[in-house]
Amino acid sequence: MLKRFRIVWEVQKRELQRLGKGPYLFCMVVVPVFCVFFFLNIMSVGLPQGLPVAVVDQDNTIYSRALIRNLGVQQQSDVKMRTTSFDEARIAMQKGQIYGIYYIPDGFAANVIKGARPEISYYFNACYLMAGSLTFRDMKMMSELANGKVILSFAEARGVPTEDAMARIQPIKVSSYVLGNRWLNYSIYLNNTILPGILQLMIFMVTAYAIGMEIKLKTAREWLRRSKGSISLALLGKLSVHFLIFFVVGLFMLASLYGYNSFPMGNGWGPMIANLMLLIVASQAMGIFFISVLPTPRLGLSFATLLGMLSFSIVGFTYPLTAMPPAIQALSYIFPLRHYFLIYVDQALNARAVYYSLFSYAFLVSFCLLPMLTMRRLKRALIEFKYMP
Repeated sequence: MLKRFRIVWEVQKRELQRLGKGPYLFCMVVVPVFCVFFFLNIMSVGLPQGLPVAVVDQDNTIYSRALIRNLGVQQQSDVKMRTTSFDEARIAMQKGQIYGIYYIPDGFAANVIKGARPEISYYFNACYLMAGSLTFRDMKMMSELANGKVILSFAEARGVPTEDAMARIQPIKVSSYVLGNRWLNYSIYLNNTILPGILQLMIFMVTAYAIGMEIKLKTAREWLRRSKGSISLALLGKLSVHFLIFFVVGLFMLASLYGYNSFPMGNGWGPMIANLMLLIVASQAMGIFFISVLPTPRLGLSFATLLGMLSFSIVGFTYPLTAMPPAIQALSYIFPLRHYFLIYVDQALNARAVYYSLFSYAFLVSFCLLPMLTMRRLKRALIEFKYMP
């Protein structure tokens, strides 16, 4: 056992010397740390506020002006443009200057007084998913409130008690509760998956690159000589150094999310630190698999990058996985980020018992067995493969 430790230490010393050459530290430290600062800063508000909208007020009465004032005080919408020309507002939307148009037609107040069911129209730019959705929500809510206020005013004018009138306006009272991210904070929603996803991508690429360059630079035999011909000890020595660096960077990422920014972490640090460790090891195992199947830096890196980028779409944190085709749902389980995400939802957001996450933990552990399928192929490639530039 002591002899194996010495062999691994020799490989580790060699790898520490190699880290100063090439893009290792840039990909392992600079890129993930920069992304932590960048994404947390760009989403620091939590939810976009003050999105510009235009109001086309062709009525210009106290009723229409009251609607405009109420729309302007909404947190997500800001009335940046008031005009009587719909074409002017439409051109501004086409130029990207506004995200929504609230149209109040001529005769709105008169029709309200007569009870002639006036119409309010609103348009939103769905090319911008988040901005369009938020402005649509504000304009729709204002229209519903205006409708309710008109009904309430007519009912009270006819002598109907306010409570009875409210029962007609809203016969069923709805109580809604937001679970997990009750602040509707987009930083909590996105960064808890984007940042680990970037870390996973970097691990894929660095692992495939580090092994592939041994083949390209014809240093693979010397690497195996340091490990006394053992491919498993060679990989352990090389990747344990990478693991330590990635783990420290990952701890910084968790500290930024759950410490500095106080994102929800229901079950404490333990489950998420274990989640991070398993994500790193599972990603390294997949990196070994990539370069073993395609033992050249160019092809191995392309394979790693392709699947690394694909994992962002197939994890299920944006588009629900249950709405995807069954084949895609099955494919999602080959990505470590998918299981990291499930553990995060259960342990950090929902604070469920660890028992409910054992399946995802087990899946991450199973990735560690993946290199065993290609270990012999990788060793043969390190010894026999002739790199063709």
